[in-house]
Amino acid sequence: MLRREMIESRKVIEVVAAIILDAAGQVLAVKCPEHKHGGGWEFPGGKIEPGETPQEAATREIQEELGVQIEVGRLVHTVEWDYPAFHLSMRCFAARIRGGTLQLREHTDSRWLNAATLHTVDWLPADVDLLPHVERLLALRN
Repeated sequence: MLRREMIESRKVIEVVAAIILDAAGQVLAVKCPEHKHGGGWEFPGGKIEPGETPQEAATREIQEELGVQIEVGRLVHTVEWDYPAFHLSMRCFAARIRGGTLQLREHTDSRWLNAATLHTVDWLPADVDLLPHVERLLALRN
């Protein structure tokens, strides 16, 4: 069976992730609770709701999860990842905080990571696929 046929026969979940960068050349990582993805680390985001653009979904999800407003930048990469029960399509956008105070509403921890510390957390599998793209973003900012 071709890979495309395999994907089409499974449920596809479309999500967004925000690669939130700060002025110091760091990126925000958040830790999931143990009951969600085993407590792994991820770039924040979530599902695209019907009628939303991916950019609108990123803005809404970050406001809901972290209590901050972001400016969504360019699409950095789209991760296509096969989990046992579904296929994940994750559009990942560069972003920056433009207002609000960071609050962990759904996550248990957060860290600002730079190029030297990016690999010090236990990333979720789909987010690992994004790391080379994040490394390039961080290199451009320094």
